[in-house]
Amino acid sequence: MMRVAAYWAPRIDDPLHALGSAWLGRDAETGATVPQPALPGLDIAEVTADARGYGLHATLKPPFRLATSWQAFRADAMALAARTRPFALPPLRLMEHHGFLALMESEKSGDLQAFCDACVTALDTHRAPPTEAEIARRNPARMTARQREHLARWGYHYVLDEWWFHVTFSRRLSAEERAVVQPALAAHLGDVPALPRRVTELCLFTQAAPGAPFLVAERLSLLG
Repeated sequence: MMRVAAYWAPRIDDPLHALGSAWLGRDAETGATVPQPALPGLDIAEVTADARGYGLHATLKPPFRLATSWQAFRADAMALAARTRPFALPPLRLMEHHGFLALMESEKSGDLQAFCDACVTALDTHRAPPTEAEIARRNPARMTARQREHLARWGYHYVLDEWWFHVTFSRRLSAEERAVVQPALAAHLGDVPALPRRVTELCLFTQAAPGAPFLVAERLSLLG
């Protein structure tokens, strides 16, 4: 029942790694619990519970069960990383997106989109198809026709032209909650999201069992 995913995550030496892990309360690199900052009038552990389980990341290839093996998946991921050149990531900024708080691109990056698209397509032979129950939980009736096409072909609807880069830091918030959480998170992160950074790694994450936290299994250097 293990699941794998291809994610972007800040490099270990990027201050965003330490700050983001502290906000979420867990370091996905080590699995260690990290003390979280106080949040006036709200339980930060509850606000960040879902994001904490997935770890600090932006999704490239969404989580899936393996139809092949870890070794085969890793080999193709290594080949993808080997032919991909490192590239600049646009400055990130904290935004509200569909009710969540997340870091997003300040401007669209063609290199980033191409990298994500390659992860979705090049690694798909290793993906076991979703079960009927998993598809039902996605609620296809609420999707656009294009999103249903992606769900049927790629096992997830927010891919390719429907994808956006986002590093999630909260559950969906009410306007009143966001008025508390957003300034606290902005102060916690400071100017770090806007720092220049390059995408130099493809991060493979694993989830040992349903409900288990995602962990960084390996960071593959981009060598193209």
